Amino acid sequence: MLKQAILSAALLLSSPAHADVISGLAKVTDGDTIRINSERIRLHGIDAPELQQQCGTEAGELYLCGQSAADKLRETIGNQPVDCQIVERDRYNRIVGVCFNATGKNLQSLLVESGWAIAYRRYSTRYVEEETTAREARRGIWQGSFTMPWIWRRQNR
Repeated sequence: MLKQAILSAALLLSSPAHADVISGLAKVTDGDTIRINSERIRLHGIDAPELQQQCGTEAGELYLCGQSAADKLRETIGNQPVDCQIVERDRYNRIVGVCFNATGKNLQSLLVESGWAIAYRRYSTRYVEEETTAREARRGIWQGSFTMPWIWRRQNR
């Protein structure tokens, strides 16, 4: 029984969904999606405003917060390689991964803590603490008003 459990755990850990890593220079598609070579990778556990999504500043002025989120991701990556641990493929056949910049920092964590993405609780609660920190400090999109990205997408299809 123990041998079977160890074998099952080894197979799980060595399966492509859990063991594969994609590494290389990343091109930012939007605030929660990158491309490494020909692979499109959705950042696991977070949701960022869409590129054309507008948010309000504290003074009530509109700005493209989706573009700001993409800019923050680009800044966080720099011109350095990124490593992404594959978690799964989503319903659009995109790779979903947990990604790290060249200094080993979790990209999702950095984006949420800076206020340019939110914890996507539907898929993970890993980044809720970072979101709370950003909201309380009124960073990024939390400085003013915004529509949750998944609601904005539904309204703007």
